Amino acid sequence: MKAIVLLATLAALTWGAATSGIVLDKTTQKPIANAIVISEGKEYRTDKNGTFTIPSSTYIGVRAVGYERKFYKSGGKMYLGSVIPKALYLSSFGATHGGIMGNAKHLIRTTEINALVIDIKMDRGQIAFKTANPIANKIGAQEVILFKDLPKFIADLKKEGIYTIARIVSFKDSPLVSAYPQWGVKKTDGTLFKDKEGLYWVDASRKDSWKYIIDIAEESAKAGFDEIQFDYVRFPDRKGIQFSVENTQAERVKAISGFLESARTRLIPYNVFISADIFGYVSWHDADIEIGQRVDALAPYVDYLSPMLYPSGFNAGIPGYANPVAANYEIVKHSLDKALQKSGGSPLAYRPWLQAFRDYAFDRRIYGEKEIREQIRASEDFGSCGWILWNPRNVYSAAGLIRLERTAAKKVEKPAS
Repeated sequence: MKAIVLLATLAALTWGAATSGIVLDKTTQKPIANAIVISEGKEYRTDKNGTFTIPSSTYIGVRAVGYERKFYKSGGKMYLGSVIPKALYLSSFGATHGGIMGNAKHLIRTTEINALVIDIKMDRGQIAFKTANPIANKIGAQEVILFKDLPKFIADLKKEGIYTIARIVSFKDSPLVSAYPQWGVKKTDGTLFKDKEGLYWVDASRKDSWKYIIDIAEESAKAGFDEIQFDYVRFPDRKGIQFSVENTQAERVKAISGFLESARTRLIPYNVFISADIFGYVSWHDADIEIGQRVDALAPYVDYLSPMLYPSGFNAGIPGYANPVAANYEIVKHSLDKALQKSGGSPLAYRPWLQAFRDYAFDRRIYGEKEIREQIRASEDFGSCGWILWNPRNVYSAAGLIRLERTAAKKVEKPAS
């Protein structure tokens, strides 16, 4: 990984003054191998014994998959508590709606839910908080400002022990393409491409378009989110379109992985986790299914991959299971197994999206207690770092969730700010 500076055994001899430390599991006191250590805008890794040596530094960020993120003012022993996010998705409107957020917090108090995925850069290109970004103001992306004070909003959630994930819709952005048509995906006749919703897409191969998206992600990191999640980080799944580069798998994958590498590099100083949403069927293919997503190519640049494993979205089923809504466990478990075979590494590097909405493609069944729990059980049997429930209407209940014995505020390993 070009942007990542890997720890070298003889680094201290080269640097002279150096800072050393060891990263340990807060509960077991065991060392954490391959933990990420941030110093002076660079990223290092602990060795198999959990130790590191970096150039002399007085401010160090530390995080690891399956754990919290923390900042330390010096080296020595550093402890990370385990964090397994079990999240609900909330749109910007839902997160700022008293009733919807109230229900989400009730579920956090009374069930296993301990995290929220919140829209920040929305599906139609709007930025949900007041930004100083000149492009956002120029293109009309500030027409709906829902978060009046985003840092305070996030700080209040953290006081309740809630793990916070900022969803950044990346390459679907009508306002941006309307203002900068040279950045848009084109049809073969040279006119701008629109999807079924009538929305424009940014051509991910245009590197000059990346800065704007990453700028918004950086502002979100500054506001205090624990994780930045890039959604629609792909090319449109359509025929008859063209990009600034040749429309080949190699060029598509290069563009998407290059964007994530650039985003990760920019966000290093904030010690935030980085994740990316991917199509469910990507797990099953060695190719990029013509959208630029391939798990082996994307995995090195993110902490978590989040495949969208809604059974209703598997229109062709999976081998051995022609009716996906009757095979909720198998869809999730086998898809995660396939993805891990391609990426290698740990199951903790995955956190899937699960279906919490009514089926729209097969028999219109309601996804309730049985269906939701089957998906969660599959995710946990695989060993993923939590899961995310998706309901576009933000309508959630305790169906399928483990209830807590106590209804008082539960103790959740609180991620550090």
